Amino acid sequence: MTAVILQARIDSSRLPGKSLLLLDGKPLIFRVMEALNQVPADIRILACPEDSLASFEPLAKEAKFEILAGPKEDVLERYCMAIRKYSADRVIRATGDNPFVFADAAAFLNDEAASLNADYAGYTELPYGAGVESAAASALLRACEQAKLQPEREHVCPYLYNHPELFNIHRPPAPARWHYPDIRITVDTKEDFDKAKELYAELKNEQNRYNGETIIKKYAKMF
Repeated sequence: MTAVILQARIDSSRLPGKSLLLLDGKPLIFRVMEALNQVPADIRILACPEDSLASFEPLAKEAKFEILAGPKEDVLERYCMAIRKYSADRVIRATGDNPFVFADAAAFLNDEAASLNADYAGYTELPYGAGVESAAASALLRACEQAKLQPEREHVCPYLYNHPELFNIHRPPAPARWHYPDIRITVDTKEDFDKAKELYAELKNEQNRYNGETIIKKYAKMF
């Protein structure tokens, strides 16, 4: 079973409450879930801290995501709670900062990872905010047992790709059609969010608005 697991929290030091800021009338986190609904998977889960559960629960339900609350800082454990609860064997990891995630690139990466039996897969040199990571659930469970450093637990996958002697790692450059490392489409600051509002307004009527090449072309024309 493949699970999209989206990590998100309400508080943010650089852009307070950003997950609930409205992007064309809907909270940012809802727009992220909309994009992730275009990624082939058996189940989609919003994994959040306890203090975000009440705010996120109705949005997850509307987006047809399961929701699970776990430790605020130990995000790796939060992922493993979801793996255990829903019996996932492969995980597509996504974050709540990215309403323009490339759904086609995510599907391509996950298929590639599964075909290679990769414990971890992630493209390098995508636009910042466009990508996901794919990981074997068994590798994440092993990391959860062994990882001790705070960054390894907060960012979920570093223990995997920092230990290539233990895990099968696949980290190729993004294919040419998505290879635009100088583009920034994440939402981390007010400036990012203002740009996201402009970009979303231009994309919302596009038939293929979750397609990476469509997003890149629109971004290049605007910025």
